Amino acid sequence: MQNENCIFCKIGKGEIPCGKIYEDKNFLVFLDIKPVTDGHILIIPKEHVVWMQEADDEMIGDIFVLTKKMMLALKKGLTCDYIQVGVVGNEVPHFHIHLMPRYNEDNLKKYNLPTKEYKEGQAKEIISKITQALK
Repeated sequence: MQNENCIFCKIGKGEIPCGKIYEDKNFLVFLDIKPVTDGHILIIPKEHVVWMQEADDEMIGDIFVLTKKMMLALKKGLTCDYIQVGVVGNEVPHFHIHLMPRYNEDNLKKYNLPTKEYKEGQAKEIISKITQALK
């Protein structure tokens, strides 16, 4: 299933060119056009799925096996120290994984998101809500 208005679906169908790294019948891996680091790649399913939690278990398993394969290729090919993984998904409404080669001395912040502290009893309440939802 594809979404005719989705830029990643268009890239997956070959309607929009990309810096292709890898492709099989279910997934496409390509260079991010606005990379955080050299070699920053995206892994997308060819099937249109907006959020990761909407993907079936088979897709989740397969995309993370491919993610590991791509991480190993990035580490070997670019001799980076580690790979930063991101599954954010709000910039393009199509499930995708970011892989960013990182170096111990690159001076990039891990994330630029503000942090907070829980108020008294708030953490316990949140844990309860989540564990109840697991039942």
